[in-house]
Amino acid sequence: MLQATFSVVLKYDPFFNKKTNFQFFIMFNKTTICFDFGNTRCKCAVFNQDIFLQEIILPNDDERTIKTILDEYKPTHSILSSVIEHNPVIEKILTKRTVFHLLNHNTKLPITTPVGKPETIGSDRLALAVAAITLFPQQHNLTIGLGTCITYNFINKYHAFIGGSISLGMEMRFKALHTLTAKLPYVKVDENFPLIGYDTKTNILSGVWWGMAKEIDGIIQAYHHKYDNLNVLLSGGDGVLLAPHLENKIFADPHLIYKGLYAISEYNNR
Repeated sequence: MLQATFSVVLKYDPFFNKKTNFQFFIMFNKTTICFDFGNTRCKCAVFNQDIFLQEIILPNDDERTIKTILDEYKPTHSILSSVIEHNPVIEKILTKRTVFHLLNHNTKLPITTPVGKPETIGSDRLALAVAAITLFPQQHNLTIGLGTCITYNFINKYHAFIGGSISLGMEMRFKALHTLTAKLPYVKVDENFPLIGYDTKTNILSGVWWGMAKEIDGIIQAYHHKYDNLNVLLSGGDGVLLAPHLENKIFADPHLIYKGLYAISEYNNR
């Protein structure tokens, strides 16, 4: 059973073998590293047994980066979820040094998936779906992943991943407003986003943030109208800022995808 834990996000420097306060955890028990390569960032998480210890932001998917991680934490198991064309050599490295699993449409899962084109389902969405049914196995679950895109993923109480929807993520919205107009500036995320903007920057912040919040609330409400006993999970770094502005009750966990990856690794190494 996955457990809720406090965590620290570290900026990883591959050129220095810096020790962390977490190393005393990693002694004799099984250590699993869950790699998540997304469109915006490459990152990973360290688990000792089923306890989440920390997230590490990686500078790239270079062989040296991966080897340094393995040297530092000496994992027994690893799993990779990738939605990019990652460096294929790292799969060989992980296979040689750990019990490795590459998450793809052939992966054995504790959920069923749409029969149409299962190979088109993003591995990140599969991980979120598995995390949901692992944590809340007897409910309908709607997982919302806040990344480069916003993904809405519905898994019913029978553990069938039915599908969902994909929308523009926060950064994509900021970039679209800048690149597809003549004069609107590129605005970076700011946690102070007013309802009523008082200049161009705050008007854009208001439109993007409140637009996302109301979109998410509206979709949650639509699912609530259709399904009883619905549990809603919100994940991704932007969720920390966005969650307080949502009207619906949600379970927010920025590390949900890692917990799903860990569960999938365990399921495939029984």
